[in-house]
Amino acid sequence: MYKILFTLLCIGQLSFAQITIKDSISQYPVSYATISFGNGNGIFADDEGVFIFTEKLYPDIDSLFISAIGFKDLNVATKNLPEVLIMKAQSHQLDEVMLNFKKDRKFKEEKLKPSLDDDYYNCWLPTIESEIAVYFPKSTTKDQNLKTVFFPIALESKDWEKRNKKNSEKKKFSTLFKVQFYDNNNGVPGDVLTYETIVFRATEKDGDAYELNVDDYNIRVPDNGFFVSLQVLGYTNKAGKLLPNKKYKEIESKNGKIVKIPTNFRPLLPFTNEVEGKNTYIKRVFINGNDWVNFDKGNQFKSSLLDKNLFNYGIGITYKTYKDE
Repeated sequence: MYKILFTLLCIGQLSFAQITIKDSISQYPVSYATISFGNGNGIFADDEGVFIFTEKLYPDIDSLFISAIGFKDLNVATKNLPEVLIMKAQSHQLDEVMLNFKKDRKFKEEKLKPSLDDDYYNCWLPTIESEIAVYFPKSTTKDQNLKTVFFPIALESKDWEKRNKKNSEKKKFSTLFKVQFYDNNNGVPGDVLTYETIVFRATEKDGDAYELNVDDYNIRVPDNGFFVSLQVLGYTNKAGKLLPNKKYKEIESKNGKIVKIPTNFRPLLPFTNEVEGKNTYIKRVFINGNDWVNFDKGNQFKSSLLDKNLFNYGIGITYKTYKDE
């Protein structure tokens, strides 16, 4: 099915290329790398580091900007694009204290529950052009690690009648998300806390929240807090394989013009007014060097969520707080 979808996507294209991104040292694929076109457009590589580029689908694009956590950014011309692109690893910059932190100490768990909501009108509609990050403070002076993260998802079932739908069945979806953790750089997401590629697949079977276990990544909570981010990569097949997903839907208007509308992906992400402060930040991932912006009124956002004072995506987490020794 996966190969068939790729074939159908490229029927009628005069110029076609399936590109694989690899690590220069290990020659392993660079999974889920971001391929930006420098003008606000882009796509993602799949788990095997493969992406599709066609000059017919993306006219007037003369270069690609490729980025991935743990690798140096890569700029490459689209003319005579090779079948394999090589990315060089960055030198390891994680704090040595974090790497040498002992996990065999006694601890107690502290859980911050996620904020759940199935109301369609209280939800952020995820698009592959945006990354959402939520800030969490360190809750104690003691050493802490992250154990689990709970991502609220809306099943869109409670308000079906209000939306004039004839049935109350939950909409099916199979969507791949990428998760990243950042330190706090003067109030905005800064350096990454792990170079691991962390992804998960959400379906309606997961209920109102997806529980992601991150205990094995040994993510220590910095003294000035940290950010958890979520970025939708697109829909998958039943096996969890990322499918080719277009950033925009092209719709013909009444006057015959083609209008590009951002593609929204299920599940929707419920926002809440139950969290104190304005701790959610947004970033457009396909614009090189774009800064994080706090999700708040007056910060270039036009959203019905802000009109209802829904400022935060209500992620939940579990801390492991270690006892003094």
